[in-house]
Amino acid sequence: MAYFSTRGESCVIASQAVLRGLAPDGGLYVPAMFPAFAPEQMADLYGKDYAGRAADVLKVYLEDYTSAEIEQAVRAAYSPERFDDPRITPLKKLDDATWIMELFHGPTLAFKDIALQLLPHLMKLAAVKNGEQREVSILVATSGDTGKAALEGFRDVEGTSCTVFYPMDGVSDVQKLQMVTTGGNNTHVIAVKGNFDDAQTGVKELFNSESFAKEMDARGKVLSSANSINFGRLVPQIVYYFSAYADLINARAIAPGDPVNFCVPTGNFGDILAGFYARNMGLPINKLICASNRNNVLTDFLNTGIYSTHRTFFRTLSPSMDILVSSNLERLLYEAADRDGALIRVWMNQLKECGSYSVGEQRRDWIGDVFWGDCADNKDTLLEIRKQFHENHYLMDPHTAVASHVLRQYRLQRNDPTLTIVLSTASPYKFAADVLRGVAGEDAVKDLDPFACSEELERITGMPMPKQVRELRDLPVRHTAVCERDAMGPAVISEFD
Repeated sequence: MAYFSTRGESCVIASQAVLRGLAPDGGLYVPAMFPAFAPEQMADLYGKDYAGRAADVLKVYLEDYTSAEIEQAVRAAYSPERFDDPRITPLKKLDDATWIMELFHGPTLAFKDIALQLLPHLMKLAAVKNGEQREVSILVATSGDTGKAALEGFRDVEGTSCTVFYPMDGVSDVQKLQMVTTGGNNTHVIAVKGNFDDAQTGVKELFNSESFAKEMDARGKVLSSANSINFGRLVPQIVYYFSAYADLINARAIAPGDPVNFCVPTGNFGDILAGFYARNMGLPINKLICASNRNNVLTDFLNTGIYSTHRTFFRTLSPSMDILVSSNLERLLYEAADRDGALIRVWMNQLKECGSYSVGEQRRDWIGDVFWGDCADNKDTLLEIRKQFHENHYLMDPHTAVASHVLRQYRLQRNDPTLTIVLSTASPYKFAADVLRGVAGEDAVKDLDPFACSEELERITGMPMPKQVRELRDLPVRHTAVCERDAMGPAVISEFD
C-alpha cells in the first residue's frame, strides 16, 4: 500500500513512512486507502489475544513487512514482562451503558506504551528494509506521556537514539521524574522554556531544516519521529478499538454489528483519529466523542468549523491535553477535503501565518456526522473524579475524568443510549496529588509531596500504587538540560558532543 503526504508532494511505502516520520513537504503520511475489515475478519478477532488481534490489523496496513516480522514484533511488544495485565487494554464495566478501556498497564503507565512498545521493532525493521546504515535519531515533543514512553521504548535499542523535549513547567511531577531519571546510553531529555506547542513546533522545524539534517548526517544520524505524526505510532492505536469491540462481544454486552461510541480525552488528536480509521475500516462506531479540557480549541472547531489559536493557553490538571495545535487533525482534514493536498497546504499556511483557518459549513457538517466535542474545566474534572470514585468506586486520572464528564454532557444533549467506551489514558498515580484532591478534598494534599500524595491515595482508595511510581523516589536524576524555544537544534547537537 502506498502512503501519501497530506500536503500532496510525497508518496512512500509503509516502512518508509515509519522510518521518515514526517513527509519532506511538512505533511503527515496517510494510507492510500482504508482496508475494509470484513465481518468474518472481525469474527476471527474474538478468540485471539491482544497480540493476535494486533497482528491481524497491522498486516493490512504494513504490507512491506512480512507476516512473520509483524507477529514477532507484536509478541515482543505485548509480552507479560512489559504489561501488568495479560489483556493489555482491559475493559472495566462502569454501568450498563458505559465501559472503561484501561490503556495504562504498560511500563510507563500511559496509553502511549501501546504504540511505543511496538514502534522500535517497526523502526529497526524499516531501517533494514530501506538500507539505512545511519543511526536513527528519534526526536520527540511531549506534553507529558509520550516522552517517557518513547524513552522506555527506544532505551538501548541498537542503531537508535531518542531525544525528548518537554515543556519545563507543563508536566506533572511524576511525568517529569519519569523522564529525567531514565537510564540508557542513547536517551536524552531536554526541558524547553515554553509550552507543548512551542516544543512541538520546534521539533517540526528541525525536521524541515536542511542545515540541521546535514549536521546530523555528518554525525552519522538520520532523523525520525516517535510522536503520533509518525504513522507507525498511529497504526498500533487502531488495534485497541477493534480489541475493545471484540471484548464487548465476548462479554455479551453487545451483539456483532451493534454500534458503539468511544469517548476520548483528546489533545493532539491522534488517539481519537485512530478510532476514525477503525470506523473507516468497517468497525461499527456510531460516534467519536472528543473530550477537551479548558484548552478547548478542538471543541470550538467541531462546533464552528473554525480552528483558531488566538486564545489564552491554560495549564490544567490534565497537562497531556494542554495543546492548542493538534497535529493529527491534519489527517482528518485531508479526508474532509477529499484528499486535496493543495487545500491542506493553504489551511496549514493560514494556521502558521494567521493562527486560524476555516473549513466551511459543509465540511464542518461532514466531520460532525462522526465527531462530537465538548470540554471540562478543572472544577469539572475534580468533581468527576470524586463522583466516579464515591459512586462507582472507580479511580480516574484527570484526563479520563475529562472524558467521563464530557460523556455525561453528550448524553444530556443527544439522549443517545448507545453503549460507550471511555478511553482511560493514564494511571491515576501519575497525577496523584490532583486525584487525591478530587477524592478527598483540598486539605488532603496540604503539605504533602508527590510521593506522600501517592501513599495517601493508596491508603484512602485501596488501589495499589504501581511499582513504577514507588521506585521513582530512589532513582537518580540523569537529565538536567534546559534550552530556549529557539535553541532546540543546538541543544540536540550538544547532547551528542
